[in-house]
Amino acid sequence: MSVNFFNHTDPQQFRLHLSLLRTQSLRLLAVLGQTGRPVSIVFMDDMEMAEYNQTYRHKEGATNVLSFPAETGGELGDILISVETAWREATEKGIRLDQHVTWLIIHGLLHLLGYDHERSEEQAELMQAKEEQLFQAIQYIHSGGRTMPQLAINVDHIATIREARGGAEPDPVLAAGICELAGAKGIVVHLREDRRHIQERDVRILRQTVKTRLNLEMAAVKEIVSIALEVKPDLVTLVPEKRQELTTEGGLDIVANEKKIRKTISKLAESDIPVSLFIDPCPEQIKAAVEVGATYVELHTGRYAEAKNQKEQDQEFHLIEQAAETAFAAGLHVNAGHGLDYRNVSRIAALSVIEELSIGHAVIARAAFVGLDQAVREMQDCIDLAG
Repeated sequence: MSVNFFNHTDPQQFRLHLSLLRTQSLRLLAVLGQTGRPVSIVFMDDMEMAEYNQTYRHKEGATNVLSFPAETGGELGDILISVETAWREATEKGIRLDQHVTWLIIHGLLHLLGYDHERSEEQAELMQAKEEQLFQAIQYIHSGGRTMPQLAINVDHIATIREARGGAEPDPVLAAGICELAGAKGIVVHLREDRRHIQERDVRILRQTVKTRLNLEMAAVKEIVSIALEVKPDLVTLVPEKRQELTTEGGLDIVANEKKIRKTISKLAESDIPVSLFIDPCPEQIKAAVEVGATYVELHTGRYAEAKNQKEQDQEFHLIEQAAETAFAAGLHVNAGHGLDYRNVSRIAALSVIEELSIGHAVIARAAFVGLDQAVREMQDCIDLAG
């Protein structure tokens, strides 16, 4: 492997997106023409970084990044990054932690290749220009241009139809496969305590058949948590759940349920299952999501979707827009969903920091007239047109 990661930090404190950072690092080596030359990247806290800074630079305190070129020609060398310092800097800049760490990796790689901003003002300007060029280059490669949200399809309503007759059809597992073939990048199911639609057997089979990403929505209750720990979905989204509701009516109150949610996230983290929290677009809930250790938030778009007039919809949209930017700046990955349909999805899809849109009822309802494959493709077209 050309890029070797060593993480000395607490994953619950900093939540590094290691798979993304590895992909970005490999792209950087390719752009720089250094593919095949190994580099080691070590993530550490301020205390450890301060020791290296004192030993090798005779300077007190931590810095954000240090580079040590290899003595042999085959390897590039080592890059040390203080994630603690990077987190503070990212917060001040209002950007995601993984974005800033990517920039520090670029900075470190350029040092390994002989660039040095401390030599002269001219060298500093040259290095900064090169950093900006590389950052923009890998972002473009990553996104194919502008980043658009991915479409995840919730197949709960297929199971609802099945359960209405108590038989075996229609099968949500088959539906999930059709959605993926039509272009969906994720499948969402909500395993409720009362098992009104999705059954445990569905979840277990989906874990074996879904080729994109399986997002398991669930309440933070012991029974369902145990199932999630066995099944190991790609993502768990914690949602509030009421027996009498037809569908989820609002976001989690993390503030009021902090202890329970924190404990659930901790249990899932032990099995390397990232957790998203379904919340209303509210700054207090976003702050609480960071504090309990969430990796993602999914912003509840229900009030926006149900707005009775344009003024009300505009107000709800701006709340979502502000919440998305706030969560993004806090280092959270941002998804959105609930009530989105073919008429209102484009505006939400145009928000650049949103990574995934979870949509179910509108697509399944449309599928009754045009078929599931066509319904998914039409929704994807609506998202693409937002760009």
